[in-house]
Amino acid sequence: MADRTEPQPDASEPYRLAVLVPCYNEEPTVGTVVKHFRDALPGATIYVYDNNSTDGTAAVARAAGAIVRHEPLPGKGNVVRRMFADIEADIYLLVDGDATYDAASAPAMVDKLLTEQLDMVVGCRVDSDSGAYRAGHRFGNALFTGAVAKLFGNRFTDILSGYRVFSRRFVKSFPALAKGFEIETELTVHALELRMPIGEMSTPYGVRPAGSQSKLSTFRDGFRILAVLLGLFKDERPLQCFGIAFGVLACGSLALAAPIVHTYLQTGLVPRFPSAILATGVMLLAFLSLTCGVILDTVTHGRREMKRLSYLAIPGPIHRDAAAVGDNGHVAAPTAAATPRR
Repeated sequence: MADRTEPQPDASEPYRLAVLVPCYNEEPTVGTVVKHFRDALPGATIYVYDNNSTDGTAAVARAAGAIVRHEPLPGKGNVVRRMFADIEADIYLLVDGDATYDAASAPAMVDKLLTEQLDMVVGCRVDSDSGAYRAGHRFGNALFTGAVAKLFGNRFTDILSGYRVFSRRFVKSFPALAKGFEIETELTVHALELRMPIGEMSTPYGVRPAGSQSKLSTFRDGFRILAVLLGLFKDERPLQCFGIAFGVLACGSLALAAPIVHTYLQTGLVPRFPSAILATGVMLLAFLSLTCGVILDTVTHGRREMKRLSYLAIPGPIHRDAAAVGDNGHVAAPTAAATPRR
């Protein structure tokens, strides 16, 4: 339950900016995060969603002036899904509650979204301290970013960044199926699959303050991200996925059949019936995989069309000549003709 009433839209400021902060045991840092983003974006409403914290995260966030809500299902993906469903705004800024992201970059990121009429702007992390980015995390980020580039398109350089700005139509068309830290991968692939207008901006990335501990496990969460990535590849690129299976199975079948065919051509006999039967069965499986890929590719194409129509049913990004973000982070009111449909 919210600890205070959510602000109602003001007709004089029709564009609402929401800062979303998912938190789990971030008592040492969440107050700083709320304060810095209130200073950077004084016109924004800041929401902190407490994900079963056992410390004073909620109390500190409330004292700092944030709207505090609770999500009982554990995992960042569950929190983001709840945030996107519950909060009504025109521009959304998602940031972690660990005080590692630069709040001063927020107005520029929002302004980029408005100026270029984008649906998502990703804050690409630039660390000035080697301790800010563990070697395993750096390697994993490079690995997964490269994998996404190969599978879905090379439009991002930091797919695991937790610092992002979204348009309303991105948020309200995003299915949000991930449960944990793999949510960033899902956000990225959603944008790539619908070919949304997206952008990136370099932002400073700092170390966690003393007393704050990372919740990210290098290997456990890395395997989860890999599993989600492979699942998305199967769901969004079924012809390629099952085509690979077809190629592997077909090559295996041919390798088994080659000596049998060679013997048959020389002697007219098939002395190894078990191998011949196995080669035939593997080739049948190969063509079954290819058939599944063709059918599922048609289904995926239809699903993509439906997601695209749902995306287009929501008003697009704000025109730069209709609204502006000043140095103080306020979203200026547009002319009456440019007011978006609610």
